[in-house]
Amino acid sequence: MFMNRRKRVLVIGLDCAPPELVFDQWRDELPNFKRVMEHGAWGKLESCIPAITVPAWSSMMSSKDPGTLGFYGFRNRGDYSYDKNTLANSNSVKTDRVWDVLSRAGKKVITVGVPQTYPPKPVNGIQVGCFLSPSTKNAERPYTYPAPVMQEIEATVGEYLVDVPNFRTDDKDYLLRQIYSMTEKRFKLVKKWIAEKDWDFFMFVEMGTDRLHHGMWKYHDPTHHKYEVHPTYNESIHNYYRYIDSEIGQILDLVDLDNTTVFIVSDHGAKKMDGGICVNEWLIQEGYLTLKSMPANLTSIDKCEIDWSKTKVWGDGGYYARIFMNVEGREPQGIVKASELESLRNELKAKFEALVDPDGVNIGTTVYKPEEVYHEVNGVPPDLIVYFGDLFWRSVGTVGHGSIYTFDNDTGPDDCNHAQFGIVIKHDPAVDEGVGGRELSGLQLMDMAPTILRQLDVPVPADMQGKAF
Repeated sequence: MFMNRRKRVLVIGLDCAPPELVFDQWRDELPNFKRVMEHGAWGKLESCIPAITVPAWSSMMSSKDPGTLGFYGFRNRGDYSYDKNTLANSNSVKTDRVWDVLSRAGKKVITVGVPQTYPPKPVNGIQVGCFLSPSTKNAERPYTYPAPVMQEIEATVGEYLVDVPNFRTDDKDYLLRQIYSMTEKRFKLVKKWIAEKDWDFFMFVEMGTDRLHHGMWKYHDPTHHKYEVHPTYNESIHNYYRYIDSEIGQILDLVDLDNTTVFIVSDHGAKKMDGGICVNEWLIQEGYLTLKSMPANLTSIDKCEIDWSKTKVWGDGGYYARIFMNVEGREPQGIVKASELESLRNELKAKFEALVDPDGVNIGTTVYKPEEVYHEVNGVPPDLIVYFGDLFWRSVGTVGHGSIYTFDNDTGPDDCNHAQFGIVIKHDPAVDEGVGGRELSGLQLMDMAPTILRQLDVPVPADMQGKAF
């Protein structure tokens, strides 16, 4: 069956898949995950800071940290003005990722749904855009490279889904239908191309794991403060992982495992969300942020009228907080003297790390300074990055809550937050790790790219920050 004996690498990406489910809770119920682990290597994979889809997948595939890449989330300040925010799509990535290096080396590559691959770029093969693709129907702005691949995909699976529309919803039946539809189409396409296309490197990322965790975690985790008993929803995440496992099994049967290195990998993990810290409400309360008038309803901070003459600090919401100082000579109406910036950062760091929950218990917040966690700091970085409650607490950027605490997500229903550790499972045909496999430790996202290149005998660029394993 397998006539082509050249080395290959297959990367199966599962956004947001946590080690606690795959390695611990359900290991014996996921025979194909276990199949790869049994004589391979596996372990926790530490995400970047911040642990979020963008920039995590690009950090993984470029082996460069977010500071070096110059973007720190989906949305980033385009400059030091107050109102220029940009979306970090593929145009934001100014460095090579694995498929670029492999393409120049003459290797045939296929990527499907890898975050930050829209708009698609020329490769030696095929690139299918990610969940950031605005449409799969616009021939003027194709989501594939080459553009005609759009028609091939439609002929194979019908209307292709890059993401679940409006996945933050209370209609859980709709959510489940859409996730399964998206996943079924993605795997159908992937299986066809694995079997029929010419490739040395094949990578795809399934977003269904992420969307399901965010939508259904309160039914999965009995310790969640919103836990609900439901006749079908309680098993929804469990059932989906079993479904994913069966699809992975079909993929493994299509490849020559004697000549193909297989990775199953996630960009970060998942954990319950205990609540939200209304970061801008807190900054107002503490006297760092002044509005000309308080909104009557929940309002995004970028739609509030900020009195910049009296504002030292403002923040951005999300799974983590980005904190920005209004610095004299840097921001248009800056009032924080450059000589005072460091003392202000230290003051805020101490106050954030002292935050308590409504019962007065310290929530265990961690605050990062970009220059202390990145090799370089490019673009327009936040002055501080904050993990409220070790990511058990979300950063809520809207104003109008009347409290620094909330127990609902301000951008729609969301039950989980991100966790710092994802997974990696590796099958190397040249290495038998023994019965049960070998547990890995100390691995980071950026170790993936050099490892992939080494498996394909392609030199690792000197500017990659990770190490092959």
